[in-house]
Amino acid sequence: MKRILMIAILMLGIAAVAVACGDDDDDGADGTTATETSAEAGTIVEVATEAGFSTLVTAVEAAGLVDTLSGEGPFTVFAPTDEAFAALPEGTLDALLADTEALSDVLTYHVVAGDVKAADVVELDSATTVQGEPIAITVEDGVVTLNGSATVTTTDVEASNGTIHVIDAVLTPPAG
Repeated sequence: MKRILMIAILMLGIAAVAVACGDDDDDGADGTTATETSAEAGTIVEVATEAGFSTLVTAVEAAGLVDTLSGEGPFTVFAPTDEAFAALPEGTLDALLADTEALSDVLTYHVVAGDVKAADVVELDSATTVQGEPIAITVEDGVVTLNGSATVTTTDVEASNGTIHVIDAVLTPPAG
């Protein structure tokens, strides 16, 4: 459980950096502002750091995933905000940070291999994560929801090695 929380935190940090570094140029498929960075955009981790996704970045560091998420990719990250991590039940984040395996499971459950833009996400029923389990995707009235609980709030934040979509809740992989 603790590992899951850390992964979620990592993803949040990445998303925050991506949001802070982007230029609001386009509208996403769900009506949110799509953020595109210049060709000189940093990696997912660099974009998340610059955008202020401190909890996510801390989790990514604690899980030992910085090199992976700074690698060639491409990756699509559904990045929870700091507020999403703060909304977790008391003690959950600390427990994840203390259990790197669980944290890694949670964080990699927010990552999909490949560069999946918002226009593609809205056409999917699910996406298989790097963690191995799928995320359910629904679209209603232009709003994209993951696993029935996390709403995509910002789409298409570009990084040199993929795309970040900001979400308002931390996803946890199914118990297995």
